[in-house]
Amino acid sequence: MVMDVCADFPQELPQSVAVRLLDFMLAKGVLKFGEFTLKSGRVSPYFANFGSFCTGSESGELGLLYAEKIASLYPDERSAAAHSTFGFGGYFETHGDFDVIFGPAYKGIPLATHAAAGLFRKFGRDKPWAFNRKEAKDHGEGGNIVGAKLAEKRVLIVDDVITAGTAVGEAIEIIRASGGIPHGVVVAFDRMEKGKEGDFSAVQEARAKYGIPVHAIATFDDLLARLESVPEGPSLEDPVGEIIEAMKDYRRLYGADYSKGSWISFSRRRFKTASKREPFFYFARTPQTRLFSDFFH
Repeated sequence: MVMDVCADFPQELPQSVAVRLLDFMLAKGVLKFGEFTLKSGRVSPYFANFGSFCTGSESGELGLLYAEKIASLYPDERSAAAHSTFGFGGYFETHGDFDVIFGPAYKGIPLATHAAAGLFRKFGRDKPWAFNRKEAKDHGEGGNIVGAKLAEKRVLIVDDVITAGTAVGEAIEIIRASGGIPHGVVVAFDRMEKGKEGDFSAVQEARAKYGIPVHAIATFDDLLARLESVPEGPSLEDPVGEIIEAMKDYRRLYGADYSKGSWISFSRRRFKTASKREPFFYFARTPQTRLFSDFFH
């Protein structure tokens, strides 16, 4: 049985972008609960189908949510300059500006256009977008990239969910083959579950493997916290309580290990130096430690 949940959640102001995305998904029936067999063969108690955002108003709202997250992580050069000081008591949560938004075919295509439109509508930042064809065009201009040119551009990848990291790897290869510079990844939702091998999630593995920041607007933990925020608390006798217990059971079985020295929080920022070299600073945080290292080129 598949259940739609639109509970009477508390509406404190202001709501985080994660909470607003989750409420939007629940209200529009994009996020469903029940038993769903995933591509991995696992039976999940919930499923999110971002392809169900298919009207103009829904696309516009989703684009604004992506835009808000992107703007907070990738401020423009003027905004970044205002936060350019560094203190050893903390770490950066923002990255340098980017040049192009890239959406991997197929679901990433509308997400890239929604995000670009949202950035302009809400922040006045007019960013070009691009996406790839599954098969290269052999007539006209040819090639497998549609939209903005990627050569020598800092490219931000947007997608819905990272499940195995395969799509991110393919997108990075396409961007590099086109002469572009993969600059980061923003997805709507992080399931926070481990892959078939190892204890780390696809998001964690992508951060470590490709050396770029990977962020989600909302996570499994955000969703669980939102379900548990029902006034007076859910009980096992109501549908929300049953869902919460099913999700906790699923996490016990498949939850990724976020307690080890993995790239839980990964950030990069460039600093101009007197020699005009551009060192890259990377920061990683885990519940046990914060790591700081710098790489020059």
